[in-house]
Amino acid sequence: MIHKLGIEIPGHAMCRFHIEPSEGKITTAFIKGPDVKHIRNVLRLKPGDKIGLFDGTGLEYEAVIVKISSVTIEVSISHCFPTEAESPVQIIVAQAFLKEKKMDRLVRQLVELGINQWIPFFAERSVSRPDQKRISVRIKRWEKIAAEALKQCRRGSFMEIGRAVSFKEVLNLGKPCGLKIAFWENETQPVDSALLPYPVHCDKIFIMMGPEGGFTIEEIKMARACGFVTATLGPRILRAETATIAACSLMQYLFGDMGKNILTKKGVSNSKLVPFGGGPR
Repeated sequence: MIHKLGIEIPGHAMCRFHIEPSEGKITTAFIKGPDVKHIRNVLRLKPGDKIGLFDGTGLEYEAVIVKISSVTIEVSISHCFPTEAESPVQIIVAQAFLKEKKMDRLVRQLVELGINQWIPFFAERSVSRPDQKRISVRIKRWEKIAAEALKQCRRGSFMEIGRAVSFKEVLNLGKPCGLKIAFWENETQPVDSALLPYPVHCDKIFIMMGPEGGFTIEEIKMARACGFVTATLGPRILRAETATIAACSLMQYLFGDMGKNILTKKGVSNSKLVPFGGGPR
């Protein structure tokens, strides 16, 4: 079976392994941690076998195993190239705290959808409100889940997991983004109508999603005052975690690499678009 990178690993064509990023061109690298045991005892690879590597910064490598020990795998790198699996648009998702298992599942799915950063925050209706010690444990767990999902979906860059913040703090974090959107079940404007007056070429998008009980009207007013546009995900009431996946898929379709950018229509020029923040709410 042939690996996408041209690497032949019989029965294990999709296997890739993480290495630490390095400045400048490298010819030798070392695989450490749990992957060593996986390579030795599960895959039973040997010196001379070819493997794929990634460093979490968007670079991938073709390599050959040189030496295997109980703690490290030494490899010789033959080729380095940028990953083809990263979206052209940077999407940041701010997610109001949900019940624990829901957040775990979301982390994996957002990595698969090409999200760049994930920020948990406390909304007024958030039922789950872990203390700082519990949050630290959960962030470590989310980072581990994100790293495993990265290997599976063939991405080359890690999804950054931000610290837990308040609702007011999350509004401030969205300021540098060209497009800020809050999805709200009480909104009537669909996504395409809500975004049509805004720039069609956005390279950084900030999505804000509510908890199981949704945003309060006061929170939506605060978001709009900070330049967020609001949109609906349709007439059906979605579970909070379903809404997040739907919203991210829509943004990747509209602006990213999951489909044609339907907002860039024939006859619609940049001169007809108002600057972000000047359109209807």
